[in-house]
Amino acid sequence: MTTLTKAALLASKGQDMGTSDWFEIDQSRIDTFAEVTEDRQFIHVDPARAAETPFGGTIAHGFLSLSLLSAMMLQGYPKMSGLQMGVNYGFDRVRFTAPVPVGARVRGHFKLADVAEMRPGEVQTTSEVTVEIEGQDRPALVALWLGRFYFGEDE
Repeated sequence: MTTLTKAALLASKGQDMGTSDWFEIDQSRIDTFAEVTEDRQFIHVDPARAAETPFGGTIAHGFLSLSLLSAMMLQGYPKMSGLQMGVNYGFDRVRFTAPVPVGARVRGHFKLADVAEMRPGEVQTTSEVTVEIEGQDRPALVALWLGRFYFGEDE
């Protein structure tokens, strides 16, 4: 995995930053997410009823796919030297473009759409994120994700 300095990150606008490993979306992960978020809609947690829908079985919550972005970024984004911390700054856009069926595998792909130093040592990024579903043409989601990275004074 590549390691970037702050200067290299600032010069990376428009570049692909990387792709994560695959994450399996099994029923256990879906059920756990349903309990934590209290979203127990049958299309997520009841395989028998969900089989009778156009989905043909249970599907992951859109927000489950979204919640995996942090883990995907840790795997798919370059490491940064001199980084003190990074924080999630929000999203300009999120679209859930295809359902993720139980048993599918997903991964995140990251492209640096924009980057700017807001003040010394504070860099804001806008990443074009695509969460792919293995074997499918349509992604699970596409998003513009804002991040703030804080670098030490010497970077």
